This record gives sequence, structure tokens and C-alpha cells, in this order.
Amino acid sequence: MKAIKSNITKALQTRSRLLCADNSGAKILEIISVKGYRGVKRRYPKAGIGDIVVVTVKKGAPEMKKQILNAVIIRQKKEFRRSDGSRIQFEDNAAVIMDESGGLKASEIKGPAAREAVERFSKIASLASMIV
Repeated sequence: MKAIKSNITKALQTRSRLLCADNSGAKILEIISVKGYRGVKRRYPKAGIGDIVVVTVKKGAPEMKKQILNAVIIRQKKEFRRSDGSRIQFEDNAAVIMDESGGLKASEIKGPAAREAVERFSKIASLASMIV
């Protein structure tokens, strides 16, 4: 029997606002671009769960504001289909901030994280309170 590939619906595009789900000091993030996005000419880059995006901090601690950082999306409102046929959706769009070396900047993740993001970034599993 052939396995069904999990296609995550890309629901977030550039200029989308996200919650910062970690304790790094940022509150609201805005997507500037998507790392590794290969699209069509004049089409806005889109991202989904588990994608690395370049974000700017819109609200948060004064030392964090206006900084440009990398982040991983861990939740999205738009439902997506898993390979077992189930459909998952979250209450909000959220991301966690990464440092330059690829590790997470914070020491705690608030709220649930998607299993697809945990499979790509194992550090999220140890910091998340719940994996869905």
C-alpha cells in the first residue's frame, strides 16, 4: 500500500502577523520572507507549519522591537491534512524565534506545537508544553 504524503497547506504569506509563542520577549511578529521558497513570478511567498521564515518584531520588549530574526511556524489557523487522513487546525498563528546557529532562542514554548514542526526541529519537542 502506498503511503499518503502529508501536504501542509501554506496559509501564511508575507506581511502576516503571528504570535510569538516563546519567552524571548517578543509578542507580535510579522513575516518578511520565507526561507527556501521557490514560487512563481509576482506571487507572494507563503509558509506553513514547520517552515523557517524571516520575521520582524512588531510588539514586545524594547530591545527586541524592530529586530530582524528567523522563526519557525508551530501553529496555523488554516486546517491542514495529515497523512493518516485527519485534519488539524489551531486557534491562532504562532511561531518561535531561532538564533543564527539553528537552535531556539527561548527556554519555554507556550501552548501546543504541531507534530510536523517537531519532526523537523527536535529542540521544539523538549521545550513545548504539548505536542498535537
